Formats: sequence, C-alpha cells, structure tokens
Amino acid sequence: MVHYKHIEIEKKWQEYWAQNKTFKTLNHSEKPKFYALDMFPYPSGAGLHVGHPLGYIASDIVSRYKRHTGFNVLHPMGYDSFGLPAEQYAIQTGQHPAITTRDNIARYREQMDRIGFSFDWDREVKTSNPDYYKWTQEIFILLFDSWYDKDADKARPISELESRFRESGTTTINAATDEDLPEFTADEWNSYTKEEQEKILLDYRLTYLADTEVNWCPALGTVLANDEIVNGVSERGGHPVVRKKMRQWMMRISAYAERLLNDLDGLDWSDSIKEIQRNWIGKSVGAMVSFKLDEHKIDVFTTRPDTIYGVTFMTLAPEHELVDSITTDAQRDAVEAYKKATAARSERERMADVKTISGVFTGAYATHPISGEKIPVWIGDYVLAGYGTGAVMAVPCGDERDHAFANYFAGQEGMPAIKNIFEGVDISEEAYTAKDNTPICNSDFLNGMSYKEAMAAAIAKLEEIGAGKGKTNYRLRDAVFSRQRYWGEPFPVYYKNGLPQMIDREHLPLELPEVDEYLPTEDGAPPLGRATTWSWCTMENKVVSNEDDRDCVYPLELNTMPGWAGSSWYMFRYMDASNENEMFSKEAQEYWENVDLYIGGSEHATGHLLYSRFWVKVLHDLGKVTVNEPFKKLINQGMILGQSAFVHRWEYGIKKGAKRKPIFFSHDLIEKAVKEKAFIDEINDQAKHTYKELLSYHKELNNSEASFNHFTPIHVDLSVIDDLNNNLNIEKFKNHPLNIEYKNAYFISSDNVFKVSREVEKMSKSKFNVVNPDDICEQYGADTLRLYEMFLGPLEQAKPWNTAGITGVYGFIKKLWKLYHNENGFHVSDEKASPDSMKTLHKTIKKVREDIENFSFNTSVSSFMIAVNELTTQKCNSREVLEPLAILVSPYAPHIAEELWSLLGHEKSIAYADFPVFEEKYLVESSKKYPISFNGKMKFTLELPVDASKDELEKLVLENDKVKQQLEGKTIRKTIVVPGKIVNFVVG
Repeated sequence: MVHYKHIEIEKKWQEYWAQNKTFKTLNHSEKPKFYALDMFPYPSGAGLHVGHPLGYIASDIVSRYKRHTGFNVLHPMGYDSFGLPAEQYAIQTGQHPAITTRDNIARYREQMDRIGFSFDWDREVKTSNPDYYKWTQEIFILLFDSWYDKDADKARPISELESRFRESGTTTINAATDEDLPEFTADEWNSYTKEEQEKILLDYRLTYLADTEVNWCPALGTVLANDEIVNGVSERGGHPVVRKKMRQWMMRISAYAERLLNDLDGLDWSDSIKEIQRNWIGKSVGAMVSFKLDEHKIDVFTTRPDTIYGVTFMTLAPEHELVDSITTDAQRDAVEAYKKATAARSERERMADVKTISGVFTGAYATHPISGEKIPVWIGDYVLAGYGTGAVMAVPCGDERDHAFANYFAGQEGMPAIKNIFEGVDISEEAYTAKDNTPICNSDFLNGMSYKEAMAAAIAKLEEIGAGKGKTNYRLRDAVFSRQRYWGEPFPVYYKNGLPQMIDREHLPLELPEVDEYLPTEDGAPPLGRATTWSWCTMENKVVSNEDDRDCVYPLELNTMPGWAGSSWYMFRYMDASNENEMFSKEAQEYWENVDLYIGGSEHATGHLLYSRFWVKVLHDLGKVTVNEPFKKLINQGMILGQSAFVHRWEYGIKKGAKRKPIFFSHDLIEKAVKEKAFIDEINDQAKHTYKELLSYHKELNNSEASFNHFTPIHVDLSVIDDLNNNLNIEKFKNHPLNIEYKNAYFISSDNVFKVSREVEKMSKSKFNVVNPDDICEQYGADTLRLYEMFLGPLEQAKPWNTAGITGVYGFIKKLWKLYHNENGFHVSDEKASPDSMKTLHKTIKKVREDIENFSFNTSVSSFMIAVNELTTQKCNSREVLEPLAILVSPYAPHIAEELWSLLGHEKSIAYADFPVFEEKYLVESSKKYPISFNGKMKFTLELPVDASKDELEKLVLENDKVKQQLEGKTIRKTIVVPGKIVNFVVG
C-alpha cells in the first residue's frame, strides 16, 4: 500500500502550478468570463491565522469550479500595504515601513502558496508600490478636476464649469456644493484674478480643502475614520480620541448619496449589508428652517416641519461655528467647560449613548420664524456637527429625546415649559403611516390638518416668508481624505500662494521621501514635515530641497491619503496589472467589466464598500469605466473563532505599597472557594498550606471573612496547556516569556491538577488563541485544512475552531487516497462500474454542483465523505467512477486531486478538466427490493423490476431458487402480489 504523503504531494503540485503558470489568465477568450475577488489583506507581521483563509478558500473553490465548467477565470491577489500598523511599528523600532511591509508580504505569500490557492500571481498588486499608487494619485487629480452637475446627475470636467462661468456666471449652474455660495455674473467672473477664480472653483471640486471636525488621536498623531475608533479610543493601541477642527482634503461623496442609495437595489448583496448602507446614507425628506439670532442665522433641517409650533428650545452641537459668537458672558465658562469635555468623546460614542442627558444653556435666544417667540439656545453632545446642520429644533411634545432633555433641565434658566400642541393625539410614525387623513395639528393655521397636509402647508409658509424651504437631506457626509501619517499615498499637490496645484500626470508618481522619524514634527505638522527634500520645482518638474529658494519652488502637501484610497479601485488594476501607460486598458475593463463574486468581511460595509462604489461611479461618469458598480455579488464570510484558555487570578485585599504575590485558583475550585472549611479539606497539602497562609493574611488586612468572589481571567498561551484535558502546565506557564510577572505566583489546585477555563471568542494574537495554518499544513496537509474550514459550517456564519476535530477530515483524505490504491500500489481498473457505484457518483455530482452554485460548501464536504464510504463498501475501483470523482474533489482538495489525476494517466493539470455532468438516469431505480413472505412471515427479499406487472412478478418469484426451496413439498393455496409492495404465499 502506498501511503498518502501530503507534504511531498502538496509541494510537488505547488511547484508545478508556479512553474507552468497554471492559473495565468488572458484578457481575451472565447469562453465566458468570471471574475472572483477577495478583499485583499493588510500584511501584518503576525502572518495569517486559520481564520484568515476562510473566504479565500471559498472563492478558490468557486474559481476552480468555474474553470472546470468552461469559464475564463480571473482570480487575483494583492496587498493593501499602506497603513497605520506598519507606521506604528516603524515608530517603535526605527525600521522603515517599506522593509517590514516587504517582509510581511513575503510571509503572507509563502502561507497562501502553501494552502494551494489558484491565484494568477502575475497580476499581483501592492498599494504601497509607486507603480500602483501613481494611478491612485491620477484618480485624485481626476476628482480634483471634476464637479458634480446635479442637472446631468453626474460628474463633469471642471473645465466645462469654467466655460459656463465665463459665458453666464452662476445663473445656469446647479452643482453639488456647499450651501449659500456667492453668485456672480459672467462679467464678474471674467474680472476676477486667476487666484480668485481658483478659490471659487475649489468650492465646486469633487475633492476640496475644508476646515472640518475630525477624530484626532494625539498619541498616534493622526486623524482617524469613525470605523478606526472603538468605544471612544483608537482601535490601534487603545489611545484617546478627541474632536478637533483641522484643514483637510475632503471627498464630495455626498453628491452621490441618491445614486449610492438607489443602485443598491440591483446588487446581489445580503439584505443586512444593504440596510447598513441605507442607514449610513440616511435619506430624509423634510425642510430647512432658519431661526434668526441677532445678526446670525441658525439653520435646522427637520423631517417634521409640521411641528414648528411645538419648538420649545434649540440645541446646537458643541462644535457648531456659532456657539462662541452667541454665548453670553454669564454662560461662557460653563459652555467652554462643556465643549472641552465633549471633545474627548468620539462621534460614534455620542451617537450610541442614548441614556446620558447632558447640555448647557448658551444664554442666547433665537426668534421663532413664524410666531416671533424667543427660543432659548442650548448646546448638547447628542447633536453632532457633522450631521444635518449641527442644530436641532427641539419639540419635546413630539420627540422622546427632546422630551427627556426638557424634563431633565426643567426649572433651570433657559428651559421653558413644554408647549403641548398635540395633546390627546397619536403622533407616532406608525400613526402617520396608517392615518394620513386624521387631523393631528392643534396650532394656528395647521389646526385640523392631516400629517401630509400639515407638512406641505408648513413648508409653503416657510418659503413664503423666506424662513425655509423643502429639502431632501442625507446623513452621509463628505469623507475626510487627509491623514497625518507617513506610510500612505502622497498627494500629488503643491501649494502656490496657499492654493493647491496638481502635479502634471506625466511626472507621477510623486514618491514618498526619506524622513528621520515617523512621528509628527515638534510643531504638530505631519511626519512628511520632517523631510528635508520635499518641495516641487515647476521648472524642473521634480522634488527638490526645501532650502531651494527659487521662485519656481513650492511646498508639497504634508498629509497622505487614507488606506481606502488604494483599495477603492484595485479591482480594476487587476484587470491589467502590468500596464505601464494607463491605469488599465479600455479593452481589459470592457472584457472583465466588474467583479462577479466578491468575498470579504462585513466590517467594511460603510468604509471600503461605500467608498469604492463612490469612486467607481466617478470613474464611470468620466468615461474611465463602463460599469456603475464594482461588485455584482457580495458574500460576507463568518468569523472562525478561537478557543481561548484562561487562568483565574484572585483579587484579594492588600495594603498599599505591600508587595503583591499573584494567586491563581484552579478553575474547578473557584466555586468551592467560597465555602472555606469544606474547601480546605479538599485541596492538597501544599495548596492547603498556601491557602491557609493567604486566608490568614487576607483576614489580617481586611479584618473580615475572606471573600472569594472576585477573580480576573487572564489569557493563557495555548502552548502551556494540555488541550484535551484543559490542564495547565504550571512550570511552562511560569517560564513563558510573557508571564515573567507570575514567576513566583501561588497556584491553588486539587491533587496538583490545575484547570483552566475555556471560552470561544475572536481569534487574536493578544488572546493567545491563534492557530497557525502552517502547523495544520505540516501535520495534516493543506487539502485537509481547506476541507475542514469548509466543513465547520455555513460560510456566512461564525464558527469555533477545534483542532481536535480536524482528524476526522484527515481520515477522509486518507480514505479517498486508499480508494485508488490496494496493497500493491495504485489500482484503478477499466472495468464497467456497478449500477450502485454509478448511482453514488451521480448523486454526488448533482449535490456538489448545487452546493457550489449556492455557496453551501460545508454540505459538499459531507457528500464527499458519504460517497467515499459508499464506494469503499462497494469495492469500486472503476475508472468510470474514480476519474470524475477526482475532478469533483479538485476545487476543494486540489493537491490530492492533481496527484490522482496524474496517476490516472493524464499529463495536463486537472484544473481545466471538464466538470462531470449529472445524468438522472443513474438515479432512476430499475429494480426494487420486495419482501417475500410465506403465510405472512417474511423470509427474505428479492430485487425485482419496478415496472413488472402483477403476473410478471409472480412468474419471476416462482422461478427463484430460494422460493422453490421454501415451497418444496407444500401446496400454494393463494398467491398475493401487490406491485411495489409485497409478495406473499399462503401455503399448506
């Protein structure tokens, strides 16, 4: 018997694929195209753990299947290699991020190759390579050179806008831009200086500079996106984050809000991801209302203009631009203190906190636009500067949060009594939906109107008196595009007289300069401020020294682009990755169109996915791509969870300054520890001695009975425990390099067996529950890893990893191998397969085809196991069955499939062999087992034709030798034949 040697076989075929470029894809083919893509990884120093390849394995199965079924498949891989982690590592170690990124990529590539993915590595992209980010810089220039024409509902070149300004000023312009921009005539435009015109155009561009509130992390020295903040601190490092106003590059994604919303309907994405995006875009229909306050005007967007008479007070975001101007001297100190406290809370934290009520009265009063009443103005952190206008008109009788705020501050200066204009009326949203014609308003000219009538009448009145207008609003805000980091795409921007100028495309890429440190400068400038050669010469068109004082030398932008810049368009670069003359050719993009299957994590729902959709729409508007969406079908793979282990440290009272001696309790003793006497009798002598000392010490310190109800779980490296019995190896634990502080700890256990507790949670290096795929590949093989990850459960669901369970899948692989071998070696015959074996084969073909097309990979693995068990029982060694079986298995376990295919006599790779076709005839039953009874007692069964008539059945049965033997010497008194059921003889 030739044993299955997974290490040799997998190495052999991985080398074969690489040398023969088995998965190299052409951009032209008569075959139909299929583009499968994974969200490309950030290459961290930790490498891959077994949770990372889950989505890659799924996409690889589909890609291999599509090749088998006649498709030209594009299945690329690359690296999202700019980012904060590499920069933080550089700050800590002084090592250049390019070096650590290069090393990390090499590690990832080695691991991915070992798992046997069918990637076309000739198309590999790395966002940190200048030959890639030169095109990202070009896209930035495209955005800078574009504006959004709301009449055409698309982006257009900025040169067209300039022409229209020259011809007719702003009279025919309907652009997506900030509100209340000054209007001008053609004559006025033509009289402006070039510099004045550039300032005006900056307000119209799709990427522009603006002073905006950002999430500033002082410890990291950079702005963070909302999805980089968790519970008010940075996701990377857990550092405090504050709100701060900074001048930043912005992306005008808000111009595309309606298109981003509407185009979700045509995408084959999960309802949950679509709903997340819909909520993030947040379309609301209502009105913009203006409240006057001295020489100022406070604009409020409301979806309930019909409640205008119920306004009791107003609340501004603490960061609102008018707060400092309107606050009275008497309230200034309180307002400043509140603003400072609010700056320490992130937007996400403020949005999530629906229970805490806080705010401060500014001392100012605005004027109600219709009634003329004085309305007190407050600030409160539940209002966000970045959403709506940063101000709300509070109607406590119609809004739960406004009501809670008014009640909380009732009786204080600036909080009048609630004006209940809806007494006895159901004003819930459900009531509006169901009762459009029910009178709901009890105030002035709105009295007695239905909801819809009141909405329309209120808007009409506001427009009539010039205090407002109907408006559709979106929660989606323009995206901050600047990062105060080193390791990111440099902006292709220099500044002339303080205004941004673009470097000509022909001189790209603008590459990152060398710096001595990667921290922000002493004066707060980003790390690029440390570069001594970071100025642009417009005469030589190159980067020159900052000390160059020629008139043609200008300072370059010091910020870099965010991580999502490179990942917003990479799917198109894969189509034509080696093109040196353009981002990608028109022909390549027209052939591949967009991604047919995209697999990645749901955590990118409002970041990467939204931004990439935005960029693709811009590229489409400008004629760079033919598609309006980047990803047709999206699947979010679930998380593979780790089995964490914990030791439990007892937190006992101790005198201030006393030397702490860590004490750990075996997990099985924690509950018993509360019952002192019974517990002491059960533990071993050494533990009992230690425990009595501690008990005495604890009582001495606290002058009370010992309390054993406070234990802190500490993560334990899995290498120091017996995984099967959950027993801690105390010596290994003490000597582990990360446990130096526990070198002299006490360990309370029973019979010297110290138990740890276990918990399923996210796999993470910090939780010591990471399983290295290299170890699995070494011990069990990559094919086993691939099959096991699929076998764990449905792709979209989270599931715990259990290394002990992998042995069953490894056993299946060996059983599959054995099916093709006997004691003398490889043994497959050319004899015709039995009907049973053909039935097993074709029901497996049917199931596997359906499973792959429905992404139900776990049930396919079960089908393989059933098929191999049945074929083994049937002693099948027929090529007619085993050859197609190898192809069936190939997408899931490609290495063993390639080896078996080769042993079957094929010289070419199995990768492009035709997938077996299901034939129903093999599942159609031609015979049926009939119970044969004598005087009502079944003696045996016979296989008889399913289509035989009653007379034919009786004849066939009577001719059977077993029946003749039973009837010998007996007389048949009656024969009962029920077709499809029984044959019974009454004999005497």
